[in-house]
Amino acid sequence: MSMELTFTEMSCEHLDEVMAIEQASFPTPWSRYAFTYELLQNEFAVYIVVLVGQKVVGYAGMWLILDEAHVTNVAVHPQYRRRHIGRKLMQELMRRAVTLGASRMTLEVRTSNHVARRLYTSLGFVERGRRRGYYTDTNEDAVIMWKDPLDGFIGQEVSIDES
Repeated sequence: MSMELTFTEMSCEHLDEVMAIEQASFPTPWSRYAFTYELLQNEFAVYIVVLVGQKVVGYAGMWLILDEAHVTNVAVHPQYRRRHIGRKLMQELMRRAVTLGASRMTLEVRTSNHVARRLYTSLGFVERGRRRGYYTDTNEDAVIMWKDPLDGFIGQEVSIDES
């Protein structure tokens, strides 16, 4: 089943749907306040949503500092998982990072999140270290992954809304 995906910048109008996905995706979800702060006050933050029609089915965010992009979060609605939307979100985030001047990208991921780790590895990210006890809900370690240089990703067959 093919579906047209549209990427656009996240806005406060998307937050009801973003919060539902966030709460369904993470044991310690970000608060609405955290997302609002990122969107309205963090000058380093870039957040996008992916839409099917008018429905938010996923989102991703990063901080851009100098030539470095740090992925803050990536999530896909449970009903839309296993359709390569996470991959396309990451590809779009990487594309935007390069456009905005980033030459490398980093992220943290739970050691137990094997699906995400495989995705990031398939996109060229390499494990570079661990943050011990990073996730406070379970004291689980975070795997630190880097893509340096930030290149070698393929454009997508999706419509992009730059508004």
